[in-house]
Amino acid sequence: MGRVLVIGAGGVGSVVIQKMAQHPDLFSDILLASRTELKCKDIASKISGVNITTASVDADNVKEVVALINDFKPELVVNVALPYQDLPIMDACLETKVSYLDTANYEPIDEAKYEYSWQWAYKKKFEEAGITAILGCGFDPGVTSIFTARAAKHHFDEIHYLDIVDCNGGDHGKAFATNFNPEINIREITQEGKYWEDGKWVVTKPHEIHRPLDYPNIGEKESYLIYHEELESLVKNYPTIKRARFWMTFGQEYLTHLRVIQNIGMASIEPIIYEGKEIVPIQFLKAVLPDPGDLGENYTGETSIGCRIKGVKDGKEKTYYIYNNCSHQKAFDETGMQGVSYTTGVPCMLGAMMYLKGIWKKPGVYNVEEFNPDPFLELLGENGLPWVEKFDVDLEL
Repeated sequence: MGRVLVIGAGGVGSVVIQKMAQHPDLFSDILLASRTELKCKDIASKISGVNITTASVDADNVKEVVALINDFKPELVVNVALPYQDLPIMDACLETKVSYLDTANYEPIDEAKYEYSWQWAYKKKFEEAGITAILGCGFDPGVTSIFTARAAKHHFDEIHYLDIVDCNGGDHGKAFATNFNPEINIREITQEGKYWEDGKWVVTKPHEIHRPLDYPNIGEKESYLIYHEELESLVKNYPTIKRARFWMTFGQEYLTHLRVIQNIGMASIEPIIYEGKEIVPIQFLKAVLPDPGDLGENYTGETSIGCRIKGVKDGKEKTYYIYNNCSHQKAFDETGMQGVSYTTGVPCMLGAMMYLKGIWKKPGVYNVEEFNPDPFLELLGENGLPWVEKFDVDLEL
């Protein structure tokens, strides 16, 4: 029986809570908290079979989070709030000696830059406190890293080339909408591209490198090389990797809208004065764009996310492709959320399950690939995200 505090009541938070409720024998008591408690109450009102309470909390305020933890006394804090709030929540976990799990690495609000260095710096503090921090337990990062760990454990002596491929082959019918928090999404994909090759990072212009790739059940989609956070931890934990890249699909209409947004200054994170008040353009843009949590009802098609790997086993070259396809409609039918929220929320719940069962539990700060991938992947399919392995295939890359 486990008590869990979940912070964040967006689309991912909704999926996390619903999937936890499917395992009431393990998640016995859940507290769902966010800045707007009404959102929490709305999610909780649709779920039965498990004890869910709600609360309001400012996740930027360490004292508020500490007070909430001390009052509820959870075994684990699950952070599905904004990446800006990772460090304050980790600070609160340290003060209360409660373990921590998130789905995305820290990003300072005043700089469009994300990397693990800020959170890795907590490693010794978490060790001394005797608590665990599990970083990046969504899909990418998360399942993609666990897929890589499986490849390294079972199929390769050395991984040499890793390409993480992320395709959203769905259609939500909107002129322009992002599949998760618009502010975070736009900051992420407008940064310079970056990939690992021959022991160093190679930086590219945004969307400079692209090519068509073929995705299972979806077909050929133009795919763009971008930087994604799991590359940083994977090349550290698997030093035999010669090259690691991340590819994501974007439609031409999406990219056209994105260029216009950038050209007119709406993607800026620098504050401006408007009618005597200070506003941040990208935060205003977020307020007028569709809520990602409302996209699911008419969303057709599916996502396809996986790892294409080349390396050596028993002295012979080997190729390997492991992936999941997720139907937006099936995700909506089960949870009321679209596939991108679903593919993040299910692994997050499973990471919490791994911790509560004592399988992923050791003092310190860890990325998910540093744990045993097998018990996680044994449960991933039966919890809604079945995965496929292909061997000795043409990886196209």
